[in-house]
Amino acid sequence: MRIVIAEDQVLLREGLAMLFVDGGHEVVATLGDAEELLAAVTSYRPDLVVADIRMPPGFSDEGARAAQAVKRAHPEVGVLLLSQHIETQPVVDLVALGGFGYLLKDRVLDVSEFLAAAERVARGGSALDPQVVAGLVARSDPLALLTDREREVLELMAEGLTNSGIAKRLYVSERTVEAHVRHVFTKMALPETEDGHRRVLAVLTHLSAGAR
Repeated sequence: MRIVIAEDQVLLREGLAMLFVDGGHEVVATLGDAEELLAAVTSYRPDLVVADIRMPPGFSDEGARAAQAVKRAHPEVGVLLLSQHIETQPVVDLVALGGFGYLLKDRVLDVSEFLAAAERVARGGSALDPQVVAGLVARSDPLALLTDREREVLELMAEGLTNSGIAKRLYVSERTVEAHVRHVFTKMALPETEDGHRRVLAVLTHLSAGAR
């Protein structure tokens, strides 16, 4: 992968760069703020952007807004946002675009999982932090009909796992997961269409509800 990193903390920025390089990837640019992110993406054409949500000058949502600009201008570029805090609105706005991830910064400590998530996002997949997803699911009224297990399956769907990946995580058969997924679609009244599209709709439904 070709990667652009936008992170104001120098040690974390350099540490991320080293992780990616050691993982066999190329870091084509590192930035200390979000202001030049779109220009850097246009110049370097990376596969992935890794950006902090809160960056100078305001330390509010500069990174998230820059990420939205990147996805509008270059939808093929994967965007992985990092944060020390659970913030829901960037997830709701960006997850529908594909090639998007949002992880809490402590996930970087599990290097293999972090790199796998980054690679998945660069390929157009998703990677949402389990804590973020769990918090949103717990607050989502439209999910009131789901059982605890169905909510758990939906959380893992939101993290970007396939049915096979969910089965391995929950130590159940793939057929069991398929049944839970069907129940989720039915209870959420999602239209009969391609399962991949319905997965996105299911995730968007509970994320949008949780952000209200």
